Amino acid sequence: MITHNDDVDWDRWPVADYLAENYREVHPCDAAVIAHHSAFYRRLPPRSLGRSVEFGAGPNVYPLILAAAASRRVEAVEAGAGNVAYLEQQILGGPDASWLPFHDLCRRLNPGLPATLAGALAPVHVVHADVRDLRPGHYDLASMHFVAEGATEDRAEFTAFCRTFVRCVAPGGYLVAAFMENMPTYRIGPASRWPGCPVDPDIVSEVFAPLTRELAVTRIDADPTLPDYGDSGMVLLAGRAR
Repeated sequence: MITHNDDVDWDRWPVADYLAENYREVHPCDAAVIAHHSAFYRRLPPRSLGRSVEFGAGPNVYPLILAAAASRRVEAVEAGAGNVAYLEQQILGGPDASWLPFHDLCRRLNPGLPATLAGALAPVHVVHADVRDLRPGHYDLASMHFVAEGATEDRAEFTAFCRTFVRCVAPGGYLVAAFMENMPTYRIGPASRWPGCPVDPDIVSEVFAPLTRELAVTRIDADPTLPDYGDSGMVLLAGRAR
């Protein structure tokens, strides 16, 4: 049986296990994604965008740091209660020290970022909501990390998530994203099982080409310093909505 997004209790997402497995240090794949995205953000004047969205933010803080250079307001939209609680703690109570090396790398690659991690997170507002309910054309920029391919096992639903992602920005709005390449259904921590929809650069290009202009899709190899989730690397995207 194929698992769809609504079949999953996202409030049970294992936040602590996920962070421990993926984000307690800057892995080579993180550095590669940050380098790719920083090149994209450096093209935008500091604070030139009124409103950006992190589409399905999860507990990952570094995409929020990256967006802060260009955005006066960053909305981290997330459906899972545990992820929302973690992000609110990072913004309101002070970020974990483990995010400091991520901020240092982001700022080295984009000096337009605020000098402190707290300053980089100051424009962030956490929104507890389903990304499928986002208003079309509401944002100047949308960022997405490991969401559409990790929310469902259904290719059609993956495509629908990607379309919603593109349509939440105004025409000409900026898009930046990362996908796990060929990610199967996978496990986090000792037991929890989560959906995966295997995609590759060709599939990502096929989905986004009709919806975008200035589309650039590339990939990086699997990172041996991460747990083996069954993926073959990451697919990176940048572009603008038609």
